[in-house]
Amino acid sequence: MSKRFSAGTVFLLFCLIPLYGVDKEKKAYELIYQDIQILKQQIQKLGEKIDANQNGIDRLSRQLDELLNLARLSRQDQARLLAEQKKIPAQYQALIQRFNTLSRELATVSEKLIEIQRTMAAPPPEEGTEEGGPATETETQTGVEEQGEAVTEEQQEEPPQAVLPPDVSPQEIYNMARSDYIKGNFQLAVEGFSTYRENFPESPLADNALYWIGESYFSQGKYDEAIAHFNDLILNFSESDKIALAYLKKGYSLAELGKTEEALSVLRLLISKYPLEEEAKLAQQKIKELSGGLP
Repeated sequence: MSKRFSAGTVFLLFCLIPLYGVDKEKKAYELIYQDIQILKQQIQKLGEKIDANQNGIDRLSRQLDELLNLARLSRQDQARLLAEQKKIPAQYQALIQRFNTLSRELATVSEKLIEIQRTMAAPPPEEGTEEGGPATETETQTGVEEQGEAVTEEQQEEPPQAVLPPDVSPQEIYNMARSDYIKGNFQLAVEGFSTYRENFPESPLADNALYWIGESYFSQGKYDEAIAHFNDLILNFSESDKIALAYLKKGYSLAELGKTEEALSVLRLLISKYPLEEEAKLAQQKIKELSGGLP
């Protein structure tokens, strides 16, 4: 009996062993499947995160491209502005040259008109007779005496003006005076420019003539006379292209006379009124010289 039981038991065990192995393999497959599913879910979530990060990277890339474009445009604008700023002095100089050319042309035309007016002007009527008949000897003598007294009084009030030859043009008078100045004949230059200014006060070169009178006195060391003529130019020809030079030479003249504070005031006024002119740089140098190197 025990032998049968033992044999049956052994047979049963042999039958159950394969079943146990199959069940164990099934559970292992189920676990692997579950792990695979979990891995799939994790991979899917990672993919979603990667997609979200990629979208963020793309957005940042677009923003970076926009910033680079803005920076490039800004550099281009800056370069263009710098180029335009460099052109400004050249344009300014071109405008000055054009203005000077127009001024010379206008001066030439004006001189011709003045010369034509002088040529066409009728001589003054002779005095001494009246429409009623010839004057008597007494009346003639009386008129001559009165006329002589009037001329004497006028001569005392004003210096006589130089009489210009009828065939000399205003431009020739100006050029001769300018030539005398260049040659160092400063007193002759003063006389020539004074003659020009007295006879042609409305000429476009009247301010230039006044300036060169001051320059001629300055060159002779007559600083008070130079200052008087520079002041005349500053007060009466505010639009002249010689104003800045007049201020500069007035400051120089005051410095030569030992009036340092007045000279500094004039030179600083020149710098404030005409900061872009070449005379402003010369004024700054003179201020440093007068101030012992201080601005």
